[in-house]
Amino acid sequence: MNPVLQKIVEILRKNIEESSKGVILQVRVKPGSEPEGFTIESDELVFRTSEPAERGRANASLIKYLSRELKIPVSKIDIVYGQREKLKKVLIMDEPADKIIEKLARVLNLF
Repeated sequence: MNPVLQKIVEILRKNIEESSKGVILQVRVKPGSEPEGFTIESDELVFRTSEPAERGRANASLIKYLSRELKIPVSKIDIVYGQREKLKKVLIMDEPADKIIEKLARVLNLF
């Protein structure tokens, strides 16, 4: 594994925990910023979206993006902590942590 990809996987492991329902992903959301997508900043997984932080639009953007990029139905993704905060915990149901890490690493390696 190349060093950049190895570092990405290491950071992802710090931001993921397994639960009885699936995987909980810790994400910091930065509404009103471009380009849309995930980045890593100071060992945190950060999601940038052009959507504003009002009426749940940034949250909806995060869920749609995760669904599209990870190829997981929207119904299997839920924000379980931080609905009104920038730091969120997102539950991804019925998926093993290793599979989520692998998919996210591919998405992050595109930047």
